[in-house]
Order: sequence, then structure tokens, then C-alpha cells
Amino acid sequence: MPASGIQRRHAELMERMANALGLDLDEKIMEGQLDIETLDDAVLCCTGCTDPDGCDHWLKAQQGIAPAAPGTCRNMTLFEMLKRGTRI
Repeated sequence: MPASGIQRRHAELMERMANALGLDLDEKIMEGQLDIETLDDAVLCCTGCTDPDGCDHWLKAQQGIAPAAPGTCRNMTLFEMLKRGTRI
């Protein structure tokens, strides 16, 4: 998969993970809790994941709001901070 396709896939996984956790990344940016550069870095971090298919499977299995990202998520700490309302 070309680099842009990989980034697009991981950006989608990030968005789906945020939604599964009850987070709206666009809203977090507008509120000033998250900046675009940090989100870009998080997507880049996500591209280093060794199991994006596992992430996709986990996301498809979620019903309702998940309490936390799976322990294998490379952005687990970022998502935890966003849920707590910590400015990143």
C-alpha cells in the first residue's frame, strides 16, 4: 500500500477509535484541547502499529462507548488524556 494509502487507513482507524471512545477529534481541536500537529503525529505513530487488522477487528466488535483503547494501541495515552479533558 502506498504511503498515502497507509496514512489514510490509519487516520481512519484513529477517527474510528476516537468515536468508539466517545471522542470527537474535530471538537477537541476546536476546543483547543488538541492541535493539528499533535493529531498528525498521532496518525504517524499509528502507522507504526504492527496489527492494524486487529485494531479494525476490535473496533468492529465495540458496542456503545468503550472505556479505554486496547492496550496495544500506540495512542492509548493520547486517548486517555483526551477523555480526561487534559490539553495536549
